[in-house]
Amino acid sequence: MEWHVTDAQSLRIIDSEIGDHSFSPSEYEIVRRVIYATADFDFKDHIHFSDQALQSGAAALAARTTIMVDVPMVQVGITPSIQSTFANPVYCSMDALTRPQKGKSQTSWGIETLAQRYPEGIFVIGASEAALATLVDLIEAEKVRPALVVATPAGFIDTAIIKDRLQDTMVPHVSIGGRKGSAVVAAAIVNGLVDLAWQAYGKDSP
Repeated sequence: MEWHVTDAQSLRIIDSEIGDHSFSPSEYEIVRRVIYATADFDFKDHIHFSDQALQSGAAALAARTTIMVDVPMVQVGITPSIQSTFANPVYCSMDALTRPQKGKSQTSWGIETLAQRYPEGIFVIGASEAALATLVDLIEAEKVRPALVVATPAGFIDTAIIKDRLQDTMVPHVSIGGRKGSAVVAAAIVNGLVDLAWQAYGKDSP
């Protein structure tokens, strides 16, 4: 991300208001990005990083691992930073060719189709609770083993339960607890991770 004076001023305000915290430097960079994108400080209390999530995600980005997203808003939000760094392929579930199916949304079937093609990919589920449920089902059934899952759908019914199930897996993930979340949050997490990964691996990237 190209930073300007106003960005720096905003980040300084965020730093001042957050104060002391227990995040690692890399985790805190992600938290700052989410708050900057949403102006919502509650996210600092709801964001969850699994063990080695950022390390695994950064290594996967550097390895040009395929990225799968649930909705076009996430794809549009992350593509510029991806294209200017590691140039990973980015596929949206809504563009995946699937047979018409009953009982599942297009987004869910799209994620399942992409997961079968790229079982060790990076999955970014920003808005669709149904797509996240499908992905977690596949993980629990040991049909896929993602390098990283970013899970940020908002919801009132089953979203929190699905996110808890994701936390119970051993898959590296970054998620938002509770009801809050959005595609904007997912894009902010990924873009922050891309910048961190580029700092770590970019100069050595082929």
